[in-house]
Amino acid sequence: MNQKEHWEKVYTSRQPHEVGWYEPHLRTSLTWIGDLSLPKDARIIDVGGGASTLVDDLLNEGYQQVAVLDLSQAALSVVRTRLGWDAARVMWLEGDITSIELPTNFFDLWHDRAVLHFLTEPDGRRKYLDCLRKALKPGGRAIIGTFSPEAPPRCSGLPVERYTIKAMQELLDREFTLERHHKELHITPGGTEQMYLYCQWQRAANHQIRQTCDPQGGSPADDL
Repeated sequence: MNQKEHWEKVYTSRQPHEVGWYEPHLRTSLTWIGDLSLPKDARIIDVGGGASTLVDDLLNEGYQQVAVLDLSQAALSVVRTRLGWDAARVMWLEGDITSIELPTNFFDLWHDRAVLHFLTEPDGRRKYLDCLRKALKPGGRAIIGTFSPEAPPRCSGLPVERYTIKAMQELLDREFTLERHHKELHITPGGTEQMYLYCQWQRAANHQIRQTCDPQGGSPADDL
């Protein structure tokens, strides 16, 4: 079973509140986003948004350009149905973060809770970072939540990569500055304890933009 088949099965066999990473509201993410005082027309992407309620809460806060990216069509369908008419206000992107074409220098904020740690191979992490560097504006922020070393070595039946602050800093290298971080204990619906490491990064404002992570070049910005 490939990654897409795995996640389609997860979201078609369980209710959103039954998956291990479920929280009614992503309080840490919402607090940190609020603290950034972004303009309401800031472009925000929730990478691996799944059936998360973050998009609901961002729309309720008045943000006007929110994108949700997920590998699972079923997950995106759950959120679209939940949002009703408000779904038309969201940019929906179905695809794999290691291969999807994202527009260059486009997003003000990159949010990822529980995607990066599923990329256990160096090549997958490299492709993730290529797309992060391509899509995030210079000076833009990235909020990334991953499993910390205290967390279990697997989630949703898959192995995960667990991160320390040092490991995250080595991964994002000097192009990103760590602005804040903290650990947060998450209890799954089944009662399993998962310690998350949240980090907020700022991309260097004067870094030269990589033109593309798509070997064919081009930018789909006009489509977004």
